[in-house]
Amino acid sequence: MPTPVGNLEDMTFRAIRILKEVDFILAEDTRTSGKLLKHYNINTKMYAHHKFNEHTSVNKIAERLLSGEKAALISDAGTPAISDPGFLAVRKCIEEGITVECLPGPTAFVPALVAAGLPNDRFCFEGFLPVKKGRKTRIEALISETRTFVLYESPHRLAKTLGQLKEALGSDRQAAVCREISKIHEEVIRGSLEELQTHYTNNPPKGEIVIVVSGKK
Repeated sequence: MPTPVGNLEDMTFRAIRILKEVDFILAEDTRTSGKLLKHYNINTKMYAHHKFNEHTSVNKIAERLLSGEKAALISDAGTPAISDPGFLAVRKCIEEGITVECLPGPTAFVPALVAAGLPNDRFCFEGFLPVKKGRKTRIEALISETRTFVLYESPHRLAKTLGQLKEALGSDRQAAVCREISKIHEEVIRGSLEELQTHYTNNPPKGEIVIVVSGKK
């Protein structure tokens, strides 16, 4: 179930109703999700479900669902399983014949892709690049990509990543950096990879980052 990536008003009526109706909620971070639940007066029991315990918890979750209970899976922000925990639980439920339903809702890369102003009739989502091993290989694979592509990145690695993309794709490749989507300090900076690298080297960013890069012509 998607949760707001910033503004709490992005929560849907349906999502609020289901979070109140299910027997338990699986949350990536119960402290973060607790703020959301408190805002909407949701008192459903929460359990932590994150990348450090999901491999060992999916069997127990499936047992509870097979016994007749209903659960909702949420991440800190956005849609579970999109660069967040969730895939293993979904796969286990499908294997066990448990009905899986995904509600439509917030996902950070969609508003970023639209706001970037780059061609989006065809695009690919790359998520986070590997921090170390495999990073160069992934970037090199994007050299021949003709579709606009989307990356997630942490603020402290943004300038370095833009520099690596510039070296591989060319300094004049057009891109956009979307920061703090749907939050008070939302910002979209557009330009060439060289311009963006210079900007964020001189102005270190904070918050959640989405990079949108035009494909090879």
